[in-house]
Amino acid sequence: MKRKKEQFNEATALTITQEIRVRFNETDPLGIVWHGYYITYFEDGREAFGRHHGISYLDVFDSGYTTPIVKSTCEHKLSLRYGDVFRIETTIVDTPAAKMIYRFKIFDANNEIACTGETVQVFLDKKGELMLTNPPFYEEWKRKVGLL
Repeated sequence: MKRKKEQFNEATALTITQEIRVRFNETDPLGIVWHGYYITYFEDGREAFGRHHGISYLDVFDSGYTTPIVKSTCEHKLSLRYGDVFRIETTIVDTPAAKMIYRFKIFDANNEIACTGETVQVFLDKKGELMLTNPPFYEEWKRKVGLL
């Protein structure tokens, strides 16, 4: 049996863009963003996506599930510095599997890609058991936003 690959069509993708200013505490002594903060920026993007598209962490939790991250990737291209205003673009990847895949692009003030990445989250029920199929609330959300 062949598995269906994740669908990614940039023209129809659900995306949110958010501007963030680099804070002092996110930088090293040279004023450059410490690499670990890019994962925090990804979380900022996921939260903005969830609020905008009606699938926030609280929506998931209120439906009886959690979505821990099981994989994250981050590729650094250019450095961000203290005071920079950058833009994070967060897109969900449509997949038939019981998981949420987000892709990220961070653009600097010159609209150049500073960082790209991806996170994968799975669904756990209230007992902490891994869901092997998409929960009903997620199927309903996918229908509502046109992914099904």
